[in-house]
Amino acid sequence: MDGPPVNDCCSICHGNFHLPHQANCSHWYCGNCILQVWNHGSALQPCRCPLCRRQITILVPSQASSQQVHDPEASQILRRIESYNRLFGSQSAGLGQRLQDLPFLLKRLFRELMDPQRSLPFVIKARVYLALISTAIYVLSPVDIIPEALFGVLGLLDDVIIALIFFLHVGTLYRAILVRRYGGSST
Repeated sequence: MDGPPVNDCCSICHGNFHLPHQANCSHWYCGNCILQVWNHGSALQPCRCPLCRRQITILVPSQASSQQVHDPEASQILRRIESYNRLFGSQSAGLGQRLQDLPFLLKRLFRELMDPQRSLPFVIKARVYLALISTAIYVLSPVDIIPEALFGVLGLLDDVIIALIFFLHVGTLYRAILVRRYGGSST
């Protein structure tokens, strides 16, 4: 699914989606509606999601929205979204923000890895698979920083930390791809 749910509507205008975009909190909005929310607040800070109040640091257009670049109105909205993504997409967020963004980023990454029609760079795929294999080897190997045999359940802590580092690394890597893809060039 690369678009909003079928029976859903924009929670800002309460109408059918026009140029739908997904925020990093996984909520969908019309491109123009979410830009109006941003314009209503401070232009120097990312806007907050009207539903969950999380900071929106990246807006990803649906596939149908991306294909409407020849329409002048849609093209202007897409350029403003690119500008928004350039401003706020690569800001260094705290650990809490990164953890909150993980479900959104990992779900989209998994869909891209499984869909042969999508073009994720080979180097990125290689880094993801290498990190996954390294994490699996560490978690499954009997050699641990904190051995489970001595410390029981507490010994699983290092495995959980390594898995969390893997997810954060992959999430950050994919966020950089999304910002580059939907933030346009800065020139």
